[in-house]
Amino acid sequence: MGTDTIAAIATAFSESGIGIIRISGDDAFQIADKIFLSKKEKAGELFSFENEKTYTMHYGYIIDGRSVIDEVLVSVMRAPGSYTAENVVEINCHGGILILQKIMELVIKNGARVAEPGEFTKRAFLNGRIDLSEAEAVMDLIQSKNEFALQASVNQLKGSVSSVIKKLRSEIIYEMAFIESALDDPENYNTDGYGERLSVVLDGIDKKLEELIGHANDGRMLKEGIRTVIVGKPNAGKSSFLNELLEEEKAIVTDVAGTTRDILEEDIRLGGVSLHIIDTAGIRKTEDKVEKIGVDKARKYAAEADLIIYIVDSSVDLDESDEEILEILKDKRFIVLLNKSDLKTAVTEEKIKQKLKSFSDYEMIRISILQHQGIKEFEETLKQMFFKGKVSFNHEVIITSMRHKEALLQARESVSMVKQSIGSGMSEDFYSVDLMNAYAALGRIIGEEVGDDLVNEIFEKFCMGK
Repeated sequence: MGTDTIAAIATAFSESGIGIIRISGDDAFQIADKIFLSKKEKAGELFSFENEKTYTMHYGYIIDGRSVIDEVLVSVMRAPGSYTAENVVEINCHGGILILQKIMELVIKNGARVAEPGEFTKRAFLNGRIDLSEAEAVMDLIQSKNEFALQASVNQLKGSVSSVIKKLRSEIIYEMAFIESALDDPENYNTDGYGERLSVVLDGIDKKLEELIGHANDGRMLKEGIRTVIVGKPNAGKSSFLNELLEEEKAIVTDVAGTTRDILEEDIRLGGVSLHIIDTAGIRKTEDKVEKIGVDKARKYAAEADLIIYIVDSSVDLDESDEEILEILKDKRFIVLLNKSDLKTAVTEEKIKQKLKSFSDYEMIRISILQHQGIKEFEETLKQMFFKGKVSFNHEVIITSMRHKEALLQARESVSMVKQSIGSGMSEDFYSVDLMNAYAALGRIIGEEVGDDLVNEIFEKFCMGK
């Protein structure tokens, strides 16, 4: 990494109350001195950011020659106690587009260059202030779509993932060091029964890896939203339910069966939970070519869903279309909504339970979309179904990155190979290769075993100024 000084507009480039321009690097203070006129200087005192204490803020003006551009507050952060671990100056100005642009041009003219996307966080990583998992958590924090994702990102930024990975790596490196020492100095290192002792250690590591991998799907749902598909017979109320959640008439609703023929996708936030929700065509046998395509799409999306919402028209009896839907629900998490509860009941909860006696992971709620009844109960059921007892932000580490999951799977595979070597009675030097592979795989999570290409790819996804 070069030692040049970088700068960027760190707030939205739009009309707003406040705008911030961030400067980081060896020449940050000198550049700021060239364009800043302190109130102290106007009073005849000498002023330079080089002489000011860290974590202080200074009132004055941004100037271009003799012209005043804006009235500002400038904060000073000395290395290594800054976001990038370099000298950092942040100019807090008024948020007008022209003002931000003119100040940024001044900063560049006086020695800085425009920062690349994510370059401030990238410097924090390369300078050792944060590891790669913490750096990725920064962007996850910015992009959080719900309270759960926000809390998971904060925990990762605080080092929840890092601390677990570092502990696992330290256990592995200890065993690698013991094997190396025993091979170099067999007289002073007794390896009798070592395979059995190592197996116990590996069982503990494997159990933790299994736990982390097991939570990865919950982590993806926290981060991206729960992939939710609405299914049911035509005219059961699927589109009306979507409109009720959106609080707007987004989906077309008529009393004509088969109105919905294509897929309608929306992102919805309910009680802190994010849903990527998909309204599908009513499932039934049909000769209509276009409707049949819609029904096939409904089956496909349901197969890939994290959650299925099965809407039943409780005013009419179940039929062969419902039997088809029950086949789709096998091995899925789902919520049954008995709609039209304001009408005479033809389908009771007991009748549905009889149909679902071989299913376990589901909930059932009686609702009336027309009467706006049951929606709050649906929200509470949704939260408890996915997160109660399964995701604890106080005690569990949540893996939200598929990159991290892949590395954990690779580490676990390597641990399994060591256990196989022990079971086959192979000598200790065979253990080291797979232990090293597990160690390296875990290192990729925190950035200790990654190449420049991957680092660049990760930070290119960041926004400007971060």
